[in-house]
Amino acid sequence: MESSSTSNTFKSYISFWTGQMFSLLGSSIVQFVVIWWITIETKSPIYLSIAAFLGFLPMVVISPIAGVFIDRWNRKLTIAITDFLQAVITVWLIFLFILNIADVWTIILINSLRGICQAFHFPAINAIIPIMIPKKHLSRFNGINYFFTGIINIIGPVVAASLLLIWTINEILWIDIITFIIAIFPLLLIKIPLVIEKDKKRDSFKNDFKLGFNVLQTVPGLLILLILISAVNFLSVPFHTLLPLFVKVNHVGTASDFAIVMALIQIGMVSGALLATIKKDWKHRVRVIFLGIVIAAGGYITAAISPPGNIIMIGIGGMIRAAMIPVINTNFLTIIQTNVSAETQGRVMSIVITIASAVSPIGMVLSGFIAAAIGIVPLYLTFAALELASVLITWLFSNIRHVVYE
Repeated sequence: MESSSTSNTFKSYISFWTGQMFSLLGSSIVQFVVIWWITIETKSPIYLSIAAFLGFLPMVVISPIAGVFIDRWNRKLTIAITDFLQAVITVWLIFLFILNIADVWTIILINSLRGICQAFHFPAINAIIPIMIPKKHLSRFNGINYFFTGIINIIGPVVAASLLLIWTINEILWIDIITFIIAIFPLLLIKIPLVIEKDKKRDSFKNDFKLGFNVLQTVPGLLILLILISAVNFLSVPFHTLLPLFVKVNHVGTASDFAIVMALIQIGMVSGALLATIKKDWKHRVRVIFLGIVIAAGGYITAAISPPGNIIMIGIGGMIRAAMIPVINTNFLTIIQTNVSAETQGRVMSIVITIASAVSPIGMVLSGFIAAAIGIVPLYLTFAALELASVLITWLFSNIRHVVYE
């Protein structure tokens, strides 16, 4: 299928993307105040882990199925409807708080509906990128998008924490409605090219999965790297899931303190993204990935051992950890892109994303119960140690250290 992207569709996409950045800001603010409210109300790692689990689960379970329908549906209409439904969910939350009938389980379940909307919204947005942005601009735009998304995720928690000092939660939630209105107008005004595929015989999902898995096995060391990355993803989950409670309970922090930590983490993410963008050619990519995981584990430990009330040290630990994520992911994805044939990359990437993401909901549930049993600090230190152990074991007892990728 040839790309239908032109300079005009590129301009239209930039208009749409600008609106979506406002929408992302509103969502960031909503997510912060809802999670902080759950933290204040329960002071429980189990509730936080369940909230994270239910919010993320639709992305893992529904997204692969949603992708099939998104290819068949009108993508503009899909994006508009899911945006609208997320706004409706926010209005529902607002009235629960206004009427003073909000309880923890109701808020968790209603907020998880946003995850279902995102399971359709996120793939639909990504699906229109190659049909609206010319190929020569794709790489640069991906970098710009990563950068501005990071900036907004820095601003969102800071704005939310500042507003919590002067507004009630239901007043703050109206910001999401305002940003929805800002985002919907460019979407309604632009034209998104329709994609019409010629009828062709398609392999079953089972056959595609089997072929992709076979390709993974044929590239030396790639399956081992995937297993390592998935293990690290699993071990990373408690850090982010329990961070609000860690700040609130372990360090007697406020919403402003949590916002500072979140801002520092996003600064780390943006810095890592800039590093990955500036340095285009990495030698010894496997070593870079392994070293990145070791440094990230150091950030885990730094945050865990922060003295009581030392919010900045927690943020620095999170910043170190976050800075390694783009470096690790960039090198891992580049290994796949340069060592897997173009004909099978889609299937291989779907397997990689599915496996690497599927471990997160499991980690979200387990982290809450483990933290309730042994405490957040011992959990953080244990999982950081396991990250270091996984790197050491993989390096010593597999052939990965002998594999050289392009």
